Amino acid sequence: MSKTMTERIYLDWNATSPLRPEARAAMAAAMDCVGNPSSVHGEGRAARQIVERAREQVAALVGAEAKLVTFTSGGTEASNLALTPAIQTGDQKAPCDRLLVSVIEHPAVRAGGQFDASAVEEIPVTAAGVVDCSALTSRLAALTAQGERVLVSVMLVNNETGIVQPIREVARIAHEEGALLHVDAVQGVGKISIDINELEADLLAISAHKFGGPKGAGALVRRAETLHLPKPLIRGGGHERGLRGGTENVIGIAGLGAAAEAARRELQAETTRIAGLRERLEAELKAATPGAVIVGSGANRVPNTTLIAVPGLKADTAVIAFDLAGIALSAGAACSSGKIQGSQVLAAMGLPDDLARGGLRISLGWTTTEAEIDRFVAAWIKTTSALLKDTRGMAA
Repeated sequence: MSKTMTERIYLDWNATSPLRPEARAAMAAAMDCVGNPSSVHGEGRAARQIVERAREQVAALVGAEAKLVTFTSGGTEASNLALTPAIQTGDQKAPCDRLLVSVIEHPAVRAGGQFDASAVEEIPVTAAGVVDCSALTSRLAALTAQGERVLVSVMLVNNETGIVQPIREVARIAHEEGALLHVDAVQGVGKISIDINELEADLLAISAHKFGGPKGAGALVRRAETLHLPKPLIRGGGHERGLRGGTENVIGIAGLGAAAEAARRELQAETTRIAGLRERLEAELKAATPGAVIVGSGANRVPNTTLIAVPGLKADTAVIAFDLAGIALSAGAACSSGKIQGSQVLAAMGLPDDLARGGLRISLGWTTTEAEIDRFVAAWIKTTSALLKDTRGMAA
């Protein structure tokens, strides 16, 4: 067998993406920078220049001002920093009383950040997989009528289905009731064009390893300087304008910035090509498995994500079988320390249990090829046929 035919196929880009060459080069260069970015000497200024260049690159990716970008260890920390009752705006200093999150949020958001569990409420989603704006409107109106101050958190793109959420409408609803809006944009960056001002999100969380940067680097972006976070998660010497103590991760930040610049530059070409691959993939999977359901197929999705559910197919067994066949994909989100369980997202959308337990997420990226799609489809036919045959045999 040729080397090409024995190479593994990576189809789990939503879990993490390979490191872009630009990010690798920037990180390698940053390793040779010995200075502390808080030092005033030449070596320190060189390190500071790397950090501030990356801040500009990240800001450009999401349409923000560079001074409003705060570097973190990733999306989870960024969201936890943002989700605090102590959040303030220029004219509102009172603590937030309530956090409203959609039921399909990442666990980092559903856990409530710095809010007490009793102050966190979940807003349902429709059968189409988008946040129920009517339910959000009603609950916000009731809470503000009671004099409560509210923070809303809704993700830009669902990590399992790839469905894009109606953030502009959510922002309008929130702001009309005097609420603030935090958006977990981790799965949207590098896949669709993002502008924090057009979205009217007050806070935006991103993570480098989802768009070609290193693991362990991310950012929280504010839309306006009048929004304050007076209680940082990590306190120290006033780094990151007082929002995150500790010496900056210069190497990781350099990779984050370079990945952001590359993602912005390549966005249109990459997404057009990847969308074509996914369209072909889904057509061939449906032809091979007529009973399969492509979740969100009629919805506005990012171009790289397919969540497919097959009646009678168990996701945990299928993930292992595909791994043994040399293919990496996932059962929903990779955010529970390797645990595989029924999808909260699919259950929230009202899918039957047998489908909710059998959802497989296939996510593509900029190195995915036509040949890999061909090989995966062939493996899909062989693997799912064997698994479904075993299931039917056990049922008999």
